[in-house]
Amino acid sequence: MKKNNSLTTSVGIPIANDQNSITAGTNGPILMQDVALLEKLAHFNRERIPERVVHAKGTGAYGTFTLSKDLSDYTIADFLRAEGKQSEVFVRFSTVGGETGSADAERDPRGFAVKFYTEQGNHDVAGNNTPVFFIRDPQKFPDFVHTQKRDPHTNLKSAEMVWDYWSLNPEALHQITILMSDRGIPKDYRHMHGFGSHTFSFWNSGGERFWMKWHFKTVQGVKNLSEEEAAKIRSSDPDHAQRDLVEAIERGEFPRWDVKIQIMPEMDAEQCAFNPFDLTKIWPHADYPLIDIGVMELNRNVDNYFAETEQAAFSPGNMVPGIGASPDRVLQARLFAYPDAQRYRIGANYNQLSVNCPHATSAHHYQRAGAMAGASCPFNHGTSDGASPAVNYGPNSKGGPVETASLSEPPLRISGDADRYDHQEGNDNYGQAGALFKLMTEDQKQQLVTNIAGGLQQCSTPVQERMLPHFDACDADYGRRIRQAMKA
Repeated sequence: MKKNNSLTTSVGIPIANDQNSITAGTNGPILMQDVALLEKLAHFNRERIPERVVHAKGTGAYGTFTLSKDLSDYTIADFLRAEGKQSEVFVRFSTVGGETGSADAERDPRGFAVKFYTEQGNHDVAGNNTPVFFIRDPQKFPDFVHTQKRDPHTNLKSAEMVWDYWSLNPEALHQITILMSDRGIPKDYRHMHGFGSHTFSFWNSGGERFWMKWHFKTVQGVKNLSEEEAAKIRSSDPDHAQRDLVEAIERGEFPRWDVKIQIMPEMDAEQCAFNPFDLTKIWPHADYPLIDIGVMELNRNVDNYFAETEQAAFSPGNMVPGIGASPDRVLQARLFAYPDAQRYRIGANYNQLSVNCPHATSAHHYQRAGAMAGASCPFNHGTSDGASPAVNYGPNSKGGPVETASLSEPPLRISGDADRYDHQEGNDNYGQAGALFKLMTEDQKQQLVTNIAGGLQQCSTPVQERMLPHFDACDADYGRRIRQAMKA
């Protein structure tokens, strides 16, 4: 094929003049026959796909995960069973509440999403830089996110909305205590931990189930910004965290995270003093210590931000055999919500894109048609649109792909009547938040109460009066300090 540098339309037709539209005379109107102009304008109007409702602004990079501990006793997941085994990964970091053009240095949780390209397919851990979250029931998620976005009346961020909601949802106190502490604004993406946050399951070749949690501990050390430092960075370099990651990798300073897990025997969950599937709770490390299983390193930047980072699609439902879900209510909803969001944003065949398709194996299924059907994944050794163009149904007698029954997850015993149970009833919303407060140094406590007081001072008196007793319930000194700070 002859190579040249000639400008063409999207189907390769050479363009003779890209600076002047076709008009009827020197000063006449543009003609519809200028198809190159029409294509240029039509594509420009469609250059953006809908941004993510949450985690809109982020940055990503490729790297490796190297296993240091054989986990065959716990799981049949292939990428976790051979010491020294290495898997390619793609990691996307993000802020949560801001729009695509927002600043990186906001007080906000950070998304920490990892895609493992394994020989059994892609396994995703779509987590955050905090081990807990604001809610424990997915019915509340859209409402919570609305409070973090813009007021539909003023189109401005509203402290009143945020604290009004939190004052009516005390299960958020553990995450509030983290967010408003010195950990609330990470210095950048390299200097923060990551967590799967949810409880997942392992199962081994003997059919035993274990509950587990993911932890990614930064080797670079945790570094955070004060409110004053963050304000300066927001005004001078709103993209500082993305810049930091890209430039560090370009310099060869590859960031690393020690990957650890917590393991809980299946039957322990029934005897646990708290609900181990509650997203607002941590598992005490004294009871379920961290187990080192490997190292994750990021060592390659993306070639095309839009094609890779922006169109990267994660789902906690992407789980390879040997790893499964748990009764965590929020996780159960995310299994639907995440892939559904990607189908809306990118299209039904989003997993055929290079960043999303399996890199270490082939995809064989009976999906057909839809936008982008037949898009070629450079890593896929087989067709990604069924067994062949002529076989798009199953079962069949034409040699199409078949199930692998040996990889079935063992049954999970479930009991109880279907009902809408009050998740607040009998639940301790305050104990772990209070325990975290007690662990803080004097300086950390001061930063925490100053940040909380600054937000509450912008709220109406009813919201303040409803919120303050929640801090008292966490720890009497916690509430007392906030009241003092609000009077200062």
